Amino acid sequence: MMPRNEPLALCNDDAFSHGRAKRERRFYRAYGLTIASEVTLPELQPAAPGAADVVIAVGAIDLPKPSPEAATDFRFEPDRQYLAWHAVGAFLITDSSRIDIEPAPGVDDALLAFPLLGPIMALLLHRRGLLVLHASAIAAAGTSAIFMGDKGAGKSTTASAMIRAGHRLLTDDVVALDLANPSEPMTVPGFPQIKLAADAAAAISLGEAEVRPQVHPAIDKMQHRLNGSFSGDEVPATRIYILERGERADITPLPAIAALPAIIKFSYVTRFGRAALPGDFATAHLRQCSWIANHIGVYRLEVPTGLDRIGEAVELIEKDLSAGSRPL
Repeated sequence: MMPRNEPLALCNDDAFSHGRAKRERRFYRAYGLTIASEVTLPELQPAAPGAADVVIAVGAIDLPKPSPEAATDFRFEPDRQYLAWHAVGAFLITDSSRIDIEPAPGVDDALLAFPLLGPIMALLLHRRGLLVLHASAIAAAGTSAIFMGDKGAGKSTTASAMIRAGHRLLTDDVVALDLANPSEPMTVPGFPQIKLAADAAAAISLGEAEVRPQVHPAIDKMQHRLNGSFSGDEVPATRIYILERGERADITPLPAIAALPAIIKFSYVTRFGRAALPGDFATAHLRQCSWIANHIGVYRLEVPTGLDRIGEAVELIEKDLSAGSRPL
């Protein structure tokens, strides 16, 4: 990690743009924010030009880039965060309202978007005060279900099965919870795209979803942009399900003492270690995770092995959401 006496440098647009065509700025909407971006992001919903909550700019970043051997370089300060991948490029988050990007040679916008709309966006949302989970979420009749779990547990697959059953996607991979109103935490809508492995995509039809070109040979999941079946409004956070494989579909409530470590484990910022929570951020993050563990139902969801049985889990989730949304 970077020593604290070595401040992060700002982007040098003039040095980077010399001899290059100036990029057009496009406007998008995601996570309740208006985004002005010099990176083309067809994954997001377009927005009318105007005041932007977040600016994404392309230019030179005056910081050392990782070598092919190191592959990555992550550095964190209280007001800035720097993440660089040798094969993709460097990203500098400043004051939760600006992202500067220096692409690696030959990298196009489609590959830049992969980390930009994943870990970079997650860290920016975290800095804006949202609790961000590595999860997928769907909206169902005024409620929302959030699916967390280890890699390969079936988060996106389960969300897709719920979409096939008539419900709407809220967000995939990056789930942001707005805790501004303590009495009713809300799941913030992301953008209408979900990533699926080939076998899941073949087994679960998403209607007229557009399958986008493969971003990189090493990335096996395909991006499916939904035409409809997306909720653009915040929805009350009703249930958090931790996915596990099982012999039959089953839902078991977790006590707060077990729910808290699970939420911490699957919160996005903790993937980067303690260094990503400088100063008071660690205390605030623990407080948010604890509040969620005590005020939102957290359940273990066993999903039967085999894509042909995913409907059993869907039926159980629908019944549980219906029960959870009834007034006490």
